[in-house]
Amino acid sequence: MRRPILGERSPVTVQVDRWRAGLPPDAWPDSLPASGEIWRRDIFAVADAYRAGSASPRQLLAAVLIWGYGPIGYGPWRATRSLGADPDGKRLAHALTEVSASAPDEDALRTAYRRFRDPDHALLPWLGPGLFTKVLYFVGYRRGAGGVQPLILDRVVASQLPAEAGVGRQNGWSSEEWLAYLRWAAEQAQARGIEADAVVHDR
Repeated sequence: MRRPILGERSPVTVQVDRWRAGLPPDAWPDSLPASGEIWRRDIFAVADAYRAGSASPRQLLAAVLIWGYGPIGYGPWRATRSLGADPDGKRLAHALTEVSASAPDEDALRTAYRRFRDPDHALLPWLGPGLFTKVLYFVGYRRGAGGVQPLILDRVVASQLPAEAGVGRQNGWSSEEWLAYLRWAAEQAQARGIEADAVVHDR
């Protein structure tokens, strides 16, 4: 069995039956553990399948939202609303085009972030930066690659960041604030000899 990712103290535990009953059948990611104990590696596996063409954009989003909301009671309701606004997954696929490449650069990350905030591209209900950066993290992170990597930016992470990370304390961060945080994390990771996603332990 693979080890947890550094900084991940425990799995997210969800009621699989409740989530499965609440989501559209075509969006259910079949590879998620039936036990309901979900580690980041499980969501990375769905992201790998998405990039390989064997998981749909809707399955990817569902997996991330199940992990992201965890046991929160309103999670399935909100996830269903997000998925319902993109019934064929085309908006999600469009937003993720550049970050699905082998090693997305800053321009690709900026483009993807902006698409998720743009009503004409991939803006979905209940899918703000705190959630869509989770999608970008799982699809675009390349372990061992170093440099600027897509990372999660939610209220928990923002509350732990020093001023030099360039992030305000609100929850409507701009793409430039996100990129400033990614550059800061990359510098910290290089200096400390760790992965960028271990700089700030979001879970």
